[in-house]
Amino acid sequence: MTLDFLGTLQRTHHCGDLRSTNSGETVTLMGWVNRRRDHGNLIFLDLRDRTGITQVVLDKEASPLGHAKAEAARPEYVVAVTGRVRTRGEGLTNPNMPTGDIEVVASDVLLLNDAKTPPFPIADDAPITNEEIRLKYRYLDLRRPELQRNFALRHKVTRAIRDYLSDNGFLEIETPLLTRSTPEGARDYLVPSRVHPGHFFALPQSPQIFKQLLMVSGFDRYFQIARCFRDEDLRADRQPDFTQIDLELSFPQMSTIFAVAEGFLHAAFSAAGITLPDAPFIQMTYDQAIQRYGIDKPDMRLPAMVDLSAELTPELRETLKIDPTLPVLGFTIPSVGEMSGTARKALVSEIRATFGDTGLDMLDVARLRTNATFVPLAEAIDGKLSAELSAFTANGQLRTENAADLHIVITAKPGTPAMWNYDPQWIYKRVGQLRLDLAKKYADKHKLFEPTHTAADFKFLWVTDFPMYEWNEESKTWDAAHHPFTSPHEEDIQSGALVNDKGSVRALAYDVVLNGTELGSGSIRIHRKDVQAEIFRSLGMSNEEAHERFGFFLDALEYGTPPHGGIALGLDRIVMILAGASSLREVIAFPKTAKAIDLMVDAPTTVSDTQLRDLHLKTVIRS
Repeated sequence: MTLDFLGTLQRTHHCGDLRSTNSGETVTLMGWVNRRRDHGNLIFLDLRDRTGITQVVLDKEASPLGHAKAEAARPEYVVAVTGRVRTRGEGLTNPNMPTGDIEVVASDVLLLNDAKTPPFPIADDAPITNEEIRLKYRYLDLRRPELQRNFALRHKVTRAIRDYLSDNGFLEIETPLLTRSTPEGARDYLVPSRVHPGHFFALPQSPQIFKQLLMVSGFDRYFQIARCFRDEDLRADRQPDFTQIDLELSFPQMSTIFAVAEGFLHAAFSAAGITLPDAPFIQMTYDQAIQRYGIDKPDMRLPAMVDLSAELTPELRETLKIDPTLPVLGFTIPSVGEMSGTARKALVSEIRATFGDTGLDMLDVARLRTNATFVPLAEAIDGKLSAELSAFTANGQLRTENAADLHIVITAKPGTPAMWNYDPQWIYKRVGQLRLDLAKKYADKHKLFEPTHTAADFKFLWVTDFPMYEWNEESKTWDAAHHPFTSPHEEDIQSGALVNDKGSVRALAYDVVLNGTELGSGSIRIHRKDVQAEIFRSLGMSNEEAHERFGFFLDALEYGTPPHGGIALGLDRIVMILAGASSLREVIAFPKTAKAIDLMVDAPTTVSDTQLRDLHLKTVIRS
């Protein structure tokens, strides 16, 4: 088979452009053969590019040479077609295609390149279960309609965010990719320096210090669609290199930053065809989130947990063998349906097994109803949980069906809480995790979270007042819960808690959460050198170590640094949610596997001894 040269032929339209209004025009299309159908004297080619598909007709009598070339064409061949647009005959239109009212009657065809048979189907949205094959042939995977839609969406969302921030006085400024290693919460990717033997750059986990220095420089509204790198264990919503929407403002109140972030999220969702309500996002403190949801990134599509402690008198607690000092927590999974006695017994056993020897237990309210002594208690518990659910559904939080709701009540046995003494919020976190586990178990079966891709599907909130420090049991030290440039509440500085009671210190830190996923984090920063030095000391860093690692930054704080704060949101996560994808790999063009491997280019890989010598390095692999 002889392939053709393009020569001077120019494309006049994309494959998704043509409509009945183009009927009679002579056009030239270029793209890939999506499908080929041979009807003898007539051959139909579905020609595809990223904008869509157009049906092309080759008539053997009218264009014998073009017909012969179409006979040789196969799926994924690259072709150019010149012909006349005509409307399809009655009953021959395809309402499922934007171009379904027309077809192009070709007078000439060029075969620009052939193609091997792809390792998986490209022409439709059929799921491909072998993800390794998809990632190995990512350049083919990206041709598939689903991925093409995802990246068109990503472009629209990114553009909407960039336009919103630009229109609101932000300057887009790039920061370095080769910088110094600083503590950001994960391991750094290190880059050895050839000209400075034994020294290393680090790839930035975020532009944190640089964006603060831009505030020192007087650029009072900065943003960047920033590439970031973190060497950490991966999962569906993590990649070693990722993109975040990074911004910083001078002289802000926390509410200022919230308004900006909500504004560009409205713009991003609007670009995806979703109009969010104008009302500000819900706000709750970290402590409120833990006590009501058991997690610092609550999924608001489910009713909150309810403290039922007031329903149990000391006598009832003693009779039921419930710890008198710990809360009794209940929650509801809506619309689960009636459960048989066998199914309920199995659920109780399963829950008890997941708790193991923690001392937590499930109080089976259904059994309480069968005992006259406990009927009032069962009714009181049912009433309180049902009231929470009624308030929840009244706000339109969940589209319920006429099916029974599942009430779960968790208690602690007397003498339980060794963990309670270590972490006062432990029981809330453990019950909160059970709430999520049961929701996932019943979500597919009862379609509790079946999306309609309307504004009601997206539950945003701000979580504020995070702990400033978290205890590191391994090192027996207090670590920065956010990062060491986050400002504590002023009253916690004044009270001396930085020294005397680190566990009580609250940070001016905040997260924006959507449907149980953390979209981004931010904080009001430290803008005074004396406070920053005190925070470094509180983290066990000597003045000498602080100066060695952050001397340039501490120096900058002495030159009139304005109060400032900012936030960074994961662009990949936002697009993943809007695309309805289950993994970041569906919205990142060339992603890594869960083992941080690029299967397409086979990276990471070894390098030559010459390259290592240039960097004054040698490899020593320890088992």
